[in-house]
Amino acid sequence: MASLKEVRSRITSIISTQQITKAMKMVAAAKLRRAQDNIIQMRPYARKLSELLSTVAAGAELAADSPYNQVRPIERVLLIVVTSDRGLAGAFNTNVVKEALVLINERYPEQNRRGNVEIMAIGKRGAEAFLRRGYKVNTTFVDTFLSLSFAKVRAAAEDVMNAFTAGQYDQVEIVFNEFKNVATQIIRSEQFLPIVSAPTHSATKTTNVNYLFEPSEEEIITELIPKTLKIQLYKAVLESNASEHGARMTAMDKATENAGELLKELKLVYNRTRQAAITKEILEIVGGAEALAQQ
Repeated sequence: MASLKEVRSRITSIISTQQITKAMKMVAAAKLRRAQDNIIQMRPYARKLSELLSTVAAGAELAADSPYNQVRPIERVLLIVVTSDRGLAGAFNTNVVKEALVLINERYPEQNRRGNVEIMAIGKRGAEAFLRRGYKVNTTFVDTFLSLSFAKVRAAAEDVMNAFTAGQYDQVEIVFNEFKNVATQIIRSEQFLPIVSAPTHSATKTTNVNYLFEPSEEEIITELIPKTLKIQLYKAVLESNASEHGARMTAMDKATENAGELLKELKLVYNRTRQAAITKEILEIVGGAEALAQQ
């Protein structure tokens, strides 16, 4: 059985840890509110922008001729893996890394065997995980979350788009956490490039509609496609940002509860240990008194 001093030391340490987890939970909750507002406002815009592109491009040869829509034999693959910069968020980062590894092993085993799979890490945890595993990791935009803004994500998207049109990559996918609620994050993998063709039924609905384009149809499609791609990546980063704070809030709440349970157990052990020590002292005093009385 541990001594009273050891038990007291553990209780003090756990109380200190519990105060830290409570504070981290409050900070995560404050950041979550802002991040949740951002992604809720972004979703309708991103959805309507994609619908607009699908509507305008339905049946148009201009969209098919876009450099971002060129389907090539898949020789070189880029995965954009969105994680966080910090830990203490439960399985948030681990799940993204696992999903990316499953994607590589199931869809691109040959490319991976030839060393033609590269990772673009948005978030330090993802970069560290893949560097440890020996992958080629582009860390240019790893610090995006230090001051998250559309300008930073736009620069990352433009870098990827330019590399794709130059033939550096034949396939680009994004792996990230989609925010559902505080306790739930859904792992998503989306094809970024080449652009996924619009569903057949969308084209069917819009083929018989005559549109007046101002400026020209070519200018609209040329402008819409890059903008849609940038918004797609920005939306994924915002989803991940909100998911991170939700996961951290949940993890810190659970850690605070566990600390409380551990404190109850330690206090019980402390009281039992103290009671045993007092009983031992009383027995020693009684034994000493009886010994003196017999003398």
